[in-house]
Amino acid sequence: MSASSALRPRDQSAEEDFASLLDETLGRDTGFDGSVVSGRVLRVTDDAVIVDVGLKSEGRVPLKEFAAPGQKPEIAIGDVVELYVERYEDRDGSIVLSREKARREESWTNLEKAHAANQRVNGTIYSRVKGGFTVDLGGAVAFLPGSQVDIRPVRDVGPLMGTPQPFQILKMDRARGNIVVSRRAVLEETRAEQRSELIQGLKEGMILDGVVKNITDYGAFVDLGGVDGLLHVTDIAWRRINHPSEALQIGQPVKVQVIRFNQETQRISLGMKQLEVDPWEGVAAKYPPGAKYSGRVTNITDYGAFVELEPGVEGLVHVSEMSWTKKNVHPGKIVATSQEVDVLVLDVDAGKRRISLGLKQVQRNPWEQFVEEHPVGTEIEGEIRNITEFGLFIGITADIDGMAHMSDLSWDEAGEQAITKFNKGDIIKAKVLDVDVEKERISLGIKQLRDDPAAGVFDRVHKNDIVTCVVTAVQANGVEVSVDDVLTGFIRRAELARDKGDQRPDRFAVGEKVDAKILSVDRAARKLALTIRGKEMDEDKQAVQEYGSVDSGASLGDILGAAIRRRNQQSDV
Repeated sequence: MSASSALRPRDQSAEEDFASLLDETLGRDTGFDGSVVSGRVLRVTDDAVIVDVGLKSEGRVPLKEFAAPGQKPEIAIGDVVELYVERYEDRDGSIVLSREKARREESWTNLEKAHAANQRVNGTIYSRVKGGFTVDLGGAVAFLPGSQVDIRPVRDVGPLMGTPQPFQILKMDRARGNIVVSRRAVLEETRAEQRSELIQGLKEGMILDGVVKNITDYGAFVDLGGVDGLLHVTDIAWRRINHPSEALQIGQPVKVQVIRFNQETQRISLGMKQLEVDPWEGVAAKYPPGAKYSGRVTNITDYGAFVELEPGVEGLVHVSEMSWTKKNVHPGKIVATSQEVDVLVLDVDAGKRRISLGLKQVQRNPWEQFVEEHPVGTEIEGEIRNITEFGLFIGITADIDGMAHMSDLSWDEAGEQAITKFNKGDIIKAKVLDVDVEKERISLGIKQLRDDPAAGVFDRVHKNDIVTCVVTAVQANGVEVSVDDVLTGFIRRAELARDKGDQRPDRFAVGEKVDAKILSVDRAARKLALTIRGKEMDEDKQAVQEYGSVDSGASLGDILGAAIRRRNQQSDV
C-alpha cells in the first residue's frame, strides 16, 4: 500500500468532521429550515414584527402577514405566535421567518385531514376573481367557483363576503397549492336534513314561517327550510291579485298555512289568506239586493267588470248592466281599471261567492225620463242619424234614437217614395207616437205633424156605397182609381164588368170616370176595394123589382130597356 492510499481515508474523514463542525458553528444546516417554531413578539414597527424564536438572532416578519384578508393586523408585544422558518440565516445574518406560511402549513395539514374524513371546514370569502371567489381557510387560500356559491344563482354576494361559514372541500393538490371548495354542497346537505325532518312532521293545517324564493305568473315558491311549497296566486289574499309580485317580493319572510300535502309526490300547497278572516262571512246580510254602494274597478273582461266593494269582496257588473244606452260595446269603453264607481246590488250568492251588480241602475232610466218629459203626442226635433229600408232613425238625445217608420212619413206618398226625400244629417221635426220603456223603443211620425187630409173622406164613405172614381192606372189584373183625389182604390179584373167579355182593363183609359161600389175600406192603408160588376148586378136587381120580372113574360132586356127609358125621361124633366 502506498502512502498516498493509506492516508486517503483518514483525510476524507477529517474533512467530513471539519465540514460538520463548520456547519454547526456557522449555522448553515441547522435543521430549522422549513420547520414551524414558536416565537414571542418583541417589537412592532410600521411594516414588520420583530420576534424572538430562541435562536441566536431575532427574526423579522412582515406586519401584513398578521392580518386576515381585508382586515387590519392584530398583534401586540408579548404575543406568542407560530412561525415558519424559511432560512435560518440569510446573508445579513438574520433569521427569515413567515407567519403566513406557518398558518398555511398548519392549515393544509388540518384541511387534508378534513378532506380525508369528508368533513366541513370553515372559511371566509374575501375577494372576487374570474369565475368565482377566493376563500381564506385559516391561512390556506381556496377557490370557490361561482356555480358552487348557492343552490340557486345569487344576485348579490355582498352579505356573504367577510362572513365565516362552512365549506366542503371538493379537491386538493398540495404540490400545486390548489384547493377547490363548495358552499352549495353544504347547503344541499343541510337542506336535505331539514327537508327530511320537516317532511316527517308536516301536516295539513300547520302554520309555518318561510321565505319567498321565486315568483311566477301563477304563484310564488316559498322556502320552508329545506323544502319548497307553492303559494298559488289565488291563495295569497282574499282580494283580487293579478300577479304575485303585487303582494310579494323575493326574499320576503312570510307566514303560511299548509293547505294540501301529497305524501307520494311531496308537493306542498300553501296559503296566506287562510290565516285571515274570510271577508265573505256574513256578506249576504251586509250587501242586500237593492242597496247602493261605492267600489273600485279591479278587472275588466269582455263580459263585464269586477268591482271591489271591500278588500276580498268583489262583484261582477255584467256588460248588459253597464249602460242603458250603450249596447254591444266593450266594458273598457265604459269604465276603467281603478275607477271609483257607484253600483247597485242585484243578487248575492254567498255559497258561490258571487255578487251581481248593476251600474246603470244607479242612474235614471232614460226611457222612463223621456216618456215623462215627452208624452205621446209631443212634438220633438232631431237629426237623422241613419236611414234604413224600413224607416228613419232620429236622434232625440245624445244617447237615444227614435224611429219613424216609412208608413209614417207622408199622407200622400207611398213610403218607398217618401223616404227618398230625406238625407242623413237633416234636422227634422216629428211627433211621438208611442214609447215602449221595457223594449226601449220610441215610435215617431212625421206625417202626423199635420191632419190626415183623408180623414173627412173616410167619414163620408162606407162599405156598399157607390162612388165616382177616376182611373189613374191600367194594369193587366185591373185598374187603379182615386176617390176625391185623396183615397186610392183598385178594381180587380173580375170586378170590371158583369159580363166576362167586358172584363178587359184595356176598355178603360187613364182619366176616365167610372162609378163603382165599395167592397171594403182600409183606413190604415188609405185604400178602397171597388167593384163595377157588383154595382151593375145591384142595378139589375133593382130594375127587376121596379119594372117587373121574367116570370111575368117580359124578357130581361125588355125590363132593362124600360128602366133605361124611364131614367132618361126623368133626366130630361
